[in-house]
Amino acid sequence: MVTFLRLVLSGGWDYFYRMSDGNTFIREDPWRIFRIMSEFVDSFQTMSQIGPAVTIFGSARTKPADKYYRAAVTIAKSLAKHKLAVVTGGGPGIMEAANKGAAQSGGKSIGLNIELPREQSGNRFANVPVHFHYFFARKVCFVKYSLGFVFMPGGFGTLDEFFEVLTLVQTERIPQFPLVLFGRDHWSGLLQWMKKELAHNNKFIGPADLDLVCLTDSIEEVVELIRDYERRLGTPGLLPNAFA
Repeated sequence: MVTFLRLVLSGGWDYFYRMSDGNTFIREDPWRIFRIMSEFVDSFQTMSQIGPAVTIFGSARTKPADKYYRAAVTIAKSLAKHKLAVVTGGGPGIMEAANKGAAQSGGKSIGLNIELPREQSGNRFANVPVHFHYFFARKVCFVKYSLGFVFMPGGFGTLDEFFEVLTLVQTERIPQFPLVLFGRDHWSGLLQWMKKELAHNNKFIGPADLDLVCLTDSIEEVVELIRDYERRLGTPGLLPNAFA
C-alpha cells in the first residue's frame, strides 16, 4: 500500500490505470481520490518554485493578428522583464500569446494545460508546462500562486475564471489582488449590466464591490497596477483563507 501511494502521488497514476481495467477503476470514486491527489501534489511541487506570478486569462480562439493577442504578448513581456512569472491555461489564443511574450523576454512561462476533447492543446511557448485532468485542480493553481490577474477578452471559460476569482476576493477568501479587465469594448457592457442589475436594481452586491475590478485599454496601466501591488505588499507570505 505504501508503494502504491508513493507511485500514485509522484505521478504514477498512468501506470496503475494501464495495469487495471481503466473503465472499472475510474468508476470507483474512492480510487479517483488518488488521481486528484496526484494532480495536486505534482502541480503544487512545480508551482511552489516559480516565485511571484501573474495569471493572464483569455480566449483560446484569438488569432495572432488580433489586437488582443498582440496586447497579451506585450503585457507578458513587460511582466517578465520585471521578474514576474506569467501563468496561463497553456493552450492556444490569448494563452499562447502570453506564454510567448514571457518566453521571449526570458521569463518563466507557465502553462497549466487541461485535457479537452476540442480546442485545447499545449502551446510551445510554455517553458514550465503542467498538465491537468481536473478543472478544479487547475483553478486552484491559478489562484494559489498568483498576485495579480489579467482578464483578456474570452468566452465561457474566461467568464468562469473571472467570476470565481472576483468572488474569492469579494468574500475575502484571498487578498485583494489586482483584477484587471483588459479591453473596454469587450468588458464595458458586462460591467454596466452588473452595476444596474446586481448593484442598483436588486442589491445583490454591495456598492463598492465593482471597485474590486479595474477596466483599462492601457498595457502600461496593467503592468503598473500589478507592480504597485507587489511593491506595496510583496509576494503573499500567509496562506489565503481559501487554501488554509
